[in-house]
Amino acid sequence: MEQIYVTGHRNPDTDSIVSAMAYTALRNATGDRQYTAARLGHISDETRLILNRFGFEAPMLIKSMRTQVQDLDYDTPPVLHEAVTVNRAWSAMEADKHISAIPIADDDGCLRGMMTGGDIAAYDMKTIEDPRLNEVPLFNILSVLEGQLLGESSEVVNTISGEVVLALPQSSELPPFRQKDTILICGNQPDMLRQAAAFGVACIILCQAELPDDVRDAAANTCIISTPYDSYRTVRRIFQAIPVGRLSQRENITAFHLSDYIDDVQEVVLKSRYRSYPILDAEERVVGSLSRYHLIRPRRKRVVLVDHNEAAQSVPGLEETDILAIIDHHRLADIQTKNPIYFRNEPVGSTCTIVAGMYQERGLMPSPKLAGLMAAAIVSDTVMFKSPTCTERDRRMAERLAHIADLSLEELGREIFSASTPEDKPVEQLLFTDFKEFHIAGYDFGVGQITCVDSERQLRRKEEFLRLMEAAKEEHGYSMILLMLTDVLMEGSKILCVGGEDTFQQAFNTELKEHEAFLPHVMSRKKQIIPMLSALWG
Repeated sequence: MEQIYVTGHRNPDTDSIVSAMAYTALRNATGDRQYTAARLGHISDETRLILNRFGFEAPMLIKSMRTQVQDLDYDTPPVLHEAVTVNRAWSAMEADKHISAIPIADDDGCLRGMMTGGDIAAYDMKTIEDPRLNEVPLFNILSVLEGQLLGESSEVVNTISGEVVLALPQSSELPPFRQKDTILICGNQPDMLRQAAAFGVACIILCQAELPDDVRDAAANTCIISTPYDSYRTVRRIFQAIPVGRLSQRENITAFHLSDYIDDVQEVVLKSRYRSYPILDAEERVVGSLSRYHLIRPRRKRVVLVDHNEAAQSVPGLEETDILAIIDHHRLADIQTKNPIYFRNEPVGSTCTIVAGMYQERGLMPSPKLAGLMAAAIVSDTVMFKSPTCTERDRRMAERLAHIADLSLEELGREIFSASTPEDKPVEQLLFTDFKEFHIAGYDFGVGQITCVDSERQLRRKEEFLRLMEAAKEEHGYSMILLMLTDVLMEGSKILCVGGEDTFQQAFNTELKEHEAFLPHVMSRKKQIIPMLSALWG
């Protein structure tokens, strides 16, 4: 079953995380079990506190949605152990004509080589000039010849070596073998058998014949094998008894991992001459193989976006995915889709308000734990209902969810916003935990937000923030970077601004003093900061 990833924006806040989790739970509860909640960044202290408060684990972390090898409909040919016979490998290729190469593995399933039909054909031709076997396991020979061991000496033999000789009726009285290191193939030829046993050849292959008792007694040092095949087929099949590991290509093998990106794979394949490439998992075990035609139409990942609809805030590689739905409460931005999708955008203060409404529409009441989680997300995103984005619908939905969860919204709000920020927490983590990048009218800029009840304490690290903001501005080429220290008790935001100071002062009709200003009643980035800059830039 192909997964559908439900994800919020980068540097996710509580509303983004909880919306993804709640929407996933809704779809799974109504029968769509392939939905999986995901996140694109670090979990903030506030979000972790809320998740722990209601007993939830954070969603899985995804760093990219670029198409990977694991998204391909790659082949899954049999992976053969390096000790199995060439005969078995050939049978596997005959059973599936699409297989151009078979991966060869060790006891742990890790790649040891690759073998093609061409490798088998080349070896078969070489046996005409050099009809010799070297230390071929006895079990391999018994397997390809469907043979049985005859004689007591055969029980102690592990491998067979020698020149393969076919005994034919001939006028010469000299036997066809000249050395003990011989594998003699013969039929109902008692005299030849007696000479071979007396001489002590390494192995006798008896084709469609009975072994005389005197030969059995005389063959003290000879391994004797009986086979139902005639002599011609025996000669052809015995060379297929060697282990595939000896024929496989072991050097300069080009292999890919399930996590490799298709763009990178295509570059390698275009420069290579091979028809098939092994695929390995994270433990280096072989899981399949791919060919050029697998790269033509890769299977795209499927995603649902919540709490955003702007490409710069979404997952890297979004352009390579199939977007199935967007559920959001922000302005319409720049995401484009190939096909019509389900799009739900409502002017409320929290995406969780929309998702909670979808539970109601489907006649499904969330569990008390999930209801409490969604209520906390609404309280967080509306800043205890003080944000200008907050609507009466947010308040009513939060109250309904709080009633299901049997909790007090006022106590929950105090618990969320009174969570202290450690003094030794890096300013980089504080700045970028809830940070969004915007591209408006040719301007690229970023806005971070820290919601707290102690903005003055945060401002003690003002110089650290400004240095980091200046470095981020230069690194990313921003025209402006802002940090909102949104104080719940003061019902406003202290603003730190680097770059575009004149623009900021003009947009908000205020004066910056040492890169700092206070904007009373400004609590929302999306409804009070971004619209003012957008209006100024036209």
